[in-house]
Amino acid sequence: MREIYILAKPDYTGRVTVPVLWDKKTGTIVSNESAEIIRMFNSAFDGVGANSHDYLPVSLIAETDKLNEFVYDNINNGVYRAGFATSQEAYTVAVNEVFAALDTLESRLSQSRFLLGSSPTEADWRLFTTLVRFDAVYVGHFKCNLKRIVDYPNLWGYLRDLYQQPGVAGTVNIDYIKAHYYQSHETINPPRVVPAGPLLDFTSQHGRDVMFDGVAQGQALAS
Repeated sequence: MREIYILAKPDYTGRVTVPVLWDKKTGTIVSNESAEIIRMFNSAFDGVGANSHDYLPVSLIAETDKLNEFVYDNINNGVYRAGFATSQEAYTVAVNEVFAALDTLESRLSQSRFLLGSSPTEADWRLFTTLVRFDAVYVGHFKCNLKRIVDYPNLWGYLRDLYQQPGVAGTVNIDYIKAHYYQSHETINPPRVVPAGPLLDFTSQHGRDVMFDGVAQGQALAS
C-alpha cells in the first residue's frame, strides 16, 4: 500500500491508511476516507452497471448525517476507545457510551425495520460493519462485554436482516475477522491466540420483513 501512495505522490511522507479508492485511468488515489468512498459508491458507478439503488435519498441526508455522527462517535469508534483504553477510567467511560448507544438503537429499531424506514440506507451499512464484528471480536478482544448483540432482540434481528440482503453475506468472513484482530494487536492479546467461538448464525430467520411490512420508506424517527 505504501507503494500505491508513492505512485500517486512520489514525495508523500504521511501515514499510509486504508481503504483507498484508486483511479486506474489517471493513476492516482481518489480518496482514502471511508465516509467519502461509501458516498461515491452510491452513485458514481451507476452508469457502468453498479447497483442503482439509492442508499442516500436527498430527503434523508440531514438525518443520515446526524445518525452517522452518533453511530461513529459512540459505536464505530467507541469500541476502539474501549479496547485501547489504558486506564480504568477511560475504559469505563467508553464502554458505557457504547452500550448506551446500543440501547438507544435497540429502542429505535423496535419501531422501524431499518434506521430510517423500510429500506437500508447508508446509515445502516455504516452501523453493520461494527455490529457484524461485535460478538466475535469486540465482546472479548475489546472488553465490550456488558451485553452481546444476540442479547438485543431488535439489534440481533436487524443485523441478520442486513446480512441476508443480496450480496452481503459474501463480504463477511468471521474467521478472517477474528484472525485479523486477535493476531494483529499484540499489546491487547500478546499470545495472539484466536478464540474458537462464538457460534453465530446470521442466516436464521429474523422476521423483521413481516414485523414491519408496510412501513413507508423515508420515515425518520427521532433519535
